[in-house]
Amino acid sequence: MKIAIYGGAFNPVHNEHINIVRAAIDELSLDKVIVVPTAISPHKRTSVTARGRDRLNMCRLAFKNESNVEVSDYELKRGGISYSYVTCRHFKKLYPDGELFFIMGADMFGCFHLWKEPEEILKCATLAVCARENAKGLDNDIKSFNRRFGTEAVKFSYVGKAVSSTRVRALAALGEDIAAFVPEEVRNFIRKNSIYKLNGIAEVKKLLTDERWEHTVRVAVSAAEHARQAGVFEEDALIASMLHDCAKYLSPLSDELKGFTPPDKVSPPVMHQFSGAYVAEHTFGIKDTSILNAIRYHTTGRENMTSLEKLIYLADMLEEGRTFPEVEKLRKLFDADINGCLAAALDHQLEYLKSTGAEISPLTRRARAYMKETYDK
Repeated sequence: MKIAIYGGAFNPVHNEHINIVRAAIDELSLDKVIVVPTAISPHKRTSVTARGRDRLNMCRLAFKNESNVEVSDYELKRGGISYSYVTCRHFKKLYPDGELFFIMGADMFGCFHLWKEPEEILKCATLAVCARENAKGLDNDIKSFNRRFGTEAVKFSYVGKAVSSTRVRALAALGEDIAAFVPEEVRNFIRKNSIYKLNGIAEVKKLLTDERWEHTVRVAVSAAEHARQAGVFEEDALIASMLHDCAKYLSPLSDELKGFTPPDKVSPPVMHQFSGAYVAEHTFGIKDTSILNAIRYHTTGRENMTSLEKLIYLADMLEEGRTFPEVEKLRKLFDADINGCLAAALDHQLEYLKSTGAEISPLTRRARAYMKETYDK
C-alpha cells in the first residue's frame, strides 16, 4: 500500500493544495494521501492563524470529494509545535508494511536540512517534491539532497501556481472575494465564520475611492506576503496597510479630523500620513505605536525605521499596480533584502522628486542618510 502524508498549516487550504494532492496520487500511484493540519507550525509563527478546529474543518470541506484522501486531526490532538518527524513516526507505526511518502513543495524542500530531525523523517518516508510556480533550481536541489542524505527524493511533475495562503488570508481580512483561490464551500465557511476578518478595520473602505481601495488591497497583500521575511506579525502588517491611506480624501473639517493639529512645514502630498495616523488612532481605535508610526511615515520614511515601517513603506511603493521603470528591480530586492531594497527605494524617490521639482521632505533626506551610514558598506 502506497501512502503519502501531506502536512501543513492549511491556513487556509486552497485550490493548489488540492491540485498537488491529485497530481501526487496520479503520478505516484498512491492508494491514500493523509492530509495533516498542524497544531503550531515551527516555520510560520508570525502568521495570522485560524483556530485548529477551523483549519481542520476547511480541509475536510476541501477534500470531501477526494476518495483517496483522509484528513487527520493527529497533530491538532497532539498539540504543541508540530514536528514532521513525530508525525511520520506515528503513521509509520500505523502502516508498518506501507510504503510511505512525505509530500512537500520546492520552497520547503530547499530548507529541509534545517528541519528538526530530518533523518528521522527519511527513516519513515520518501520525500515527494513538486515545483512551485516554476521548476527552476529544483533538479539541483534534489541532487544536493541526494548527496547530503544518501537517499533519493522523488519529483512529481506538477508545477504549483502562484497562490499562497497568505494572499487568501489578506484578501479575506479586507472582505475581498477569494472565490478564485479556494473551493466554494471553503469560501462560504470563511465568510460565515468571519475567519481572518479584522473587525472594524475594513470600514476604512468607506473613506476611500474605489481606485484607492484597490491600491490598499494590493498594499495589504504585499505587506502580508513579506511580513515573515521582515520579522513582523502579519496582523500588524495588515492593519497598518489597510489604514495607511485612511485620511487621504478627508476634508480638514471632517469629523474624523476634529482635534488633529497639522505639523508645521509639511507639503500637501505628505500630510495624509500624519492625519492618517491620527484617524487610525481616534476613529479606528489603534493604540499600538508601531502600527501608528508605520502609517505616520509610510510616504516619506524616516531615519532608523522599524521593521514594520520599512515593510509598509516598501509595500506601498512596490505593490502590484505600480508601473514605474525601476519597479521590477526593486521588487526583486524586496523579496531578497529589505534593507537593501529600502536604500534603493529611497534613492529612487529622491531622484523622482528632484526630476519633477517636487518638494522633498527632510524626513526622506534623513532616512536615506541614515541608510547610507548604517547599511551602505
